[in-house]
Amino acid sequence: MTTPHQPAASARLKVVVLVSGTGSLLQAILDGQDEHFGVVKVIADVPCQGIERAQAAGIATEVVEMGKDRAEWNRRLVDAVDAAQPDVVVSAGFMKILGKDFLDRFEGRTINTHPALLPAFKGAHGVRDALAYGAKVTGSTVHFVDAGVDTGAIIAQEPVRVLPEDNEASLHERIKVVERELIVTVLRAIRVQDAALTIEL
Repeated sequence: MTTPHQPAASARLKVVVLVSGTGSLLQAILDGQDEHFGVVKVIADVPCQGIERAQAAGIATEVVEMGKDRAEWNRRLVDAVDAAQPDVVVSAGFMKILGKDFLDRFEGRTINTHPALLPAFKGAHGVRDALAYGAKVTGSTVHFVDAGVDTGAIIAQEPVRVLPEDNEASLHERIKVVERELIVTVLRAIRVQDAALTIEL
């Protein structure tokens, strides 16, 4: 049985990062560590370059691969995250939906980045959808994770202008630059008091 984690208000923020791929956003988080926050564990759903980046940085890692039973996988993921007793969980290119067991334990403390200005262009193809719509401005959003798809409360946003010559790859790359800066800014702004997060941007 788990109990609510209640760190001191002045403590350095303990961050667990969930990854599935190359870990470029994770690398920005690792590079941005300071007196405000530190990564205590990196967890992936598959062996990936993100895990290698974490190991190279001396960070604890775990791979929680999904089997046939999704609910059982969610419980194992909760256990893997809970073992690190994080203040905040960052979904950084994590390519799995976080289920009810996970949200029951970590909702309100799990944040995600999305390559669009939510609530516009939710879902897996935010950059492509912005281009198809003809948007002149898109950007990056950091938001809380809830049971919906990119529907959680917005924490911070940064716009990116869509250039006439942009394609999906070029636009996404410029959004990623902003995204990496924004997630570090948000993590440095989070404070924990009485088991609740406050964000002082």
